[in-house]
Amino acid sequence: MTSAPQIVVLAGEEYAIVPRAEYDALRTAVDEDAMDAAIIQRVLNDPDQELVPFELAKRIADGEHPVRVWREYRGMKASELAAAANIAASYLSDIEHGKKPGSIKAMKRIATTLNLTVDDLI
Repeated sequence: MTSAPQIVVLAGEEYAIVPRAEYDALRTAVDEDAMDAAIIQRVLNDPDQELVPFELAKRIADGEHPVRVWREYRGMKASELAAAANIAASYLSDIEHGKKPGSIKAMKRIATTLNLTVDDLI
């Protein structure tokens, strides 16, 4: 339970006096926030990390097939992806529309072409 701090004035400066347990809880929260900020900064500064735009993640979360979402995000036409991945355009269409799951071999080719991992597409 948070209590109102006692305010004291020393040399013209106001100071808040809080119970030790509240002070410790505040320090813990500040330390955790600082650690979180450091992790986020490392990720943002890592040139090998690709940040996924919210809209892309939302489309996948809303049920669109990841292959289609990533293909469009990469600015590729279905025929371009199919040719680059060496799979039939009709097969790619079946994968994107959920009619076929896609073989491991095909999904690896698609992932490589889109500069992703297979896990990004399933």
